[in-house]
Amino acid sequence: MDFFDRTGKIAIGSRLRMLTDAVTSDASQIYELYGIDIKPKWFPLLFVLADGKEKTITGIAKEIGHSHPSVSNIVGEMTARGLVKSLEDQKDKRRTVIALAPHGKRVAAMLTELCKDVEVAVEDISKETRHDLWRAIGEWEDRLAEKSLLQRVKEARKMREREHIRVVPYEPCYKNTFKSLNVQWITKHWKIEPHDLDYLDHPQEYIINKGGFIFVALYRGKPVGVCALCKMDDPVYDYELAKLAVHPHAQGKGIGEILCHAAIDKAKDMKAKILFLESNTLLKPAIHTYKKLGFKGLAENHPAYERGNIQMELKITY
Repeated sequence: MDFFDRTGKIAIGSRLRMLTDAVTSDASQIYELYGIDIKPKWFPLLFVLADGKEKTITGIAKEIGHSHPSVSNIVGEMTARGLVKSLEDQKDKRRTVIALAPHGKRVAAMLTELCKDVEVAVEDISKETRHDLWRAIGEWEDRLAEKSLLQRVKEARKMREREHIRVVPYEPCYKNTFKSLNVQWITKHWKIEPHDLDYLDHPQEYIINKGGFIFVALYRGKPVGVCALCKMDDPVYDYELAKLAVHPHAQGKGIGEILCHAAIDKAKDMKAKILFLESNTLLKPAIHTYKKLGFKGLAENHPAYERGNIQMELKITY
C-alpha cells in the first residue's frame, strides 16, 4: 500500500512538497531545453517585470505573494546574474525600485515560447484528470485565507477533547480546587481582596446557602475548572456570573465557555431574566467568551473589586 494511502489527508503538506519538487525539477530541465539559464524561483520576478515597469520590492512581494525578505534575496541573486538592476525612484528619491537589466529583458523575451508550450502541457494534464488542480488550488487558498489549517486543527482538537469534559455540581470535596484555581488567576495580575476570601473560603455559606450554584468542570475525571452563579439582592439582576477559573494546563479546550453555558442554563431553569458579571479587560480570553455568549458592556462601572474595570450583563431569552 502506498505511504499516502496509509497516512490519508494528514500528510497533505508532504504530498504537496513532493509534487512541488517534481514540478520544480522538471522546470529546471525545461529552462535548459530552451537554452534559458535561470532558476525556477526567479520566474515570478521576470514575469512581473517583463512589462517594463519599475517596481519596489514591497510591490513585487505583494503581487507574487512572497515575503519581503524572500523577494530581497531573489533580487540579490538575479542582480548578481545581471538579470535585474536597482534604480532610484524618480518620484521618491528615498525609494529604490527594481527593473529588468538588458540581459533580463532578453531572457524575458525568450520565455514567450516556453510559456506557450508549458501552458499547452498543463492543459493536457488537466484534460487527462477528473479534477481541475489549478481551480482546486485557488479554492484551497481562499478557504485557508478565511480560516487557516492551524485554526481548523485547533477547533477539531477542541471538539474531540470536549468528549472528555463533564460539568458537575459543587461538592465539599471540590472546595480546595475552587479556591486554588481562583487564587491562581487573581494573583497573576492582582492581589486577593477580603471580598474574594468570603467566597473562596466559604463557598457553601456565601454562594450555595444564599441561593447560588457552583459548577465544576472535570477533564478525564480531574477537576480543572470552576464557575459560580451567585444570587443577587438587586432589583435588576437575578444572578452574578463569577469566579470563573480554568487550570492553565486545561486552557484552550473551551472549558470556560462550557462552564458559562452550564451557569446560563441553570439561570434559565431558575427563570432568571438578567445576569451580571464583573471582570477586567486584561483577561482577553474571558472577555471574548462573555461577548460570544451575548454579554454586553455596561456604561456605568461601580466595581466591587479593585481589579474590576468592566461590568457586563446578559438578558436571557426564552
